[in-house]
Amino acid sequence: MAEKPLGERFALLTDLYQLTMAACYFDQDMHDEATFSLFIRKYPDHRGYFVAAGLEEALNYLATLRFTEEDLAYLESTGLFQTRFLDFLKTVRFTGEVFALPEGGIFFKDEPLLEVTAPIIEAQLVETFIINAMSLQTLIATKASRSVHAAQGRPIVDFSLRRTQGTDAGLKVARASYLVGFLGTSNVLAGKLYDIPIFGTMAHSYITSFKDEIEAFRVFAKNFPNITTLLIDTYDNYVGARKAAEVAREMESRGQRLRAVRLDSGDIAEISKKVRQILAEEGVGYAKILASGGFDEYKIARVLAAGGEVDQLAVGTKMGVSADAPYFDIAYKMVKYAGRPVMKLSTGKRTLVDQKQVFRFYDDQGNMARDVIALRQEELPGGQPLLEKVMDRGRVTKQLPDLKQSRDYFASQFTSLPQAYKDIENPAAYPVSLSAGLEKLQSRIEQEILERELGES
Repeated sequence: MAEKPLGERFALLTDLYQLTMAACYFDQDMHDEATFSLFIRKYPDHRGYFVAAGLEEALNYLATLRFTEEDLAYLESTGLFQTRFLDFLKTVRFTGEVFALPEGGIFFKDEPLLEVTAPIIEAQLVETFIINAMSLQTLIATKASRSVHAAQGRPIVDFSLRRTQGTDAGLKVARASYLVGFLGTSNVLAGKLYDIPIFGTMAHSYITSFKDEIEAFRVFAKNFPNITTLLIDTYDNYVGARKAAEVAREMESRGQRLRAVRLDSGDIAEISKKVRQILAEEGVGYAKILASGGFDEYKIARVLAAGGEVDQLAVGTKMGVSADAPYFDIAYKMVKYAGRPVMKLSTGKRTLVDQKQVFRFYDDQGNMARDVIALRQEELPGGQPLLEKVMDRGRVTKQLPDLKQSRDYFASQFTSLPQAYKDIENPAAYPVSLSAGLEKLQSRIEQEILERELGES
């Protein structure tokens, strides 16, 4: 049986309050258009930019949203909803429009990475899924891009699957890390689903299952001569390196070559220097050194700064769960309803009113210089508008790029981002301002709210 469309499978993957609010809107015959803006309020420590990811999943959900009979039967069983509202939900489809940053686009705090405009019930119901879909992939793409930058051109592979927080997360991590420049993943299903190159070596259990370490090496080389990477730290890195060199020479006699040795523990910087020396002494200096074991951008930077002789890196848990920043303060807030700009004034959570566009300005060398958040209808000469219309009347309006195209787009974006904003620790703050038109409207709406709700003049 064919799998149900995404929006049909996950119509109930929402918070209860989305449905109770929708029921109240329905009760009051509120069906006017609302615009919601998705943005990140602040940077986690040591972040200076974000990478947009997850758009295709969000759009697939919107395009196929519908409540099944089983969904409606469950909602009826809760005793919370009136029959006429449940009958209405049978007819609900997403009929709105979406403006969004392209997949792989770089953006900054307070900038909308997506804006949804639709009848208020539709726009409200989809909030939870959109945040869930885009938050994780944006989180991981941002974290993984920092590892790529720290590696200074060295290939990196995603080894995170075993410790990601669930199977879906494992797939999304593989996709998001490939988007920002990882060479591939150990995740075989992600390789199949997303056409990502797959890589792997061997576990310590494989080595210890043999009576002799070198025999384990020989059997692997016999069976997989084109991808042989030998894990040499099970007993002793240096003894393991010499055994790997012996197997490499045996492979040479068969017209084959050892691809790499893998280090997975200890002081990688110092161990790698000695292993490099051993491989050279043994006449197999062509073999690469792959390092794994607790790597993320911080450890990569430390190992390389200490002179580590590392050619390739396998990055796992700390990237796959974004260990130092496991969530973003991401929000989906209404900014316009029934033609009326709206905002919230909550301390530390004030929102920007109305439908928006982000304009990016570049310097004479083609580097990003500053962004301006503006009203959507504004034009800012010299600025490049970043948000694109990707959905209209509930249908995707342009062919989305495939993953490899989005990967190329990210690479071009990242190249144009100055070094100061890429720094692994304490990056500079990229300049983002509001346009004159948005500033003026923001001030007017705030004053109207203060007068209406608080009695302040």
